Amino acid sequence: MSPENAETTALKALGWLVADEDLLPVFMGATGVDQDALRAGAGEAAFLGSVLDFLLMDDAWVIRVCDALNLPYDQLAIARQMLPGGAQTHWT
Repeated sequence: MSPENAETTALKALGWLVADEDLLPVFMGATGVDQDALRAGAGEAAFLGSVLDFLLMDDAWVIRVCDALNLPYDQLAIARQMLPGGAQTHWT
């Protein structure tokens, strides 16, 4: 996946998150972003990475967003790896 495709995937996930009335307040509370920061962040790869980080915290969220966007379940994790800060950490 290219960085551009990763950003597109993350932007679609953000759009899904914004439309979810139950999960959006959880994201905003966890990250401290307000509506203005949310809009501004939509154009920043690092912010989009944080959206994917948030969604990847819960398998149920991954399933919901991927089902809604018709994506394979591993697509969010693959996209996350391509965005800033997404390199896998090797603990050994």
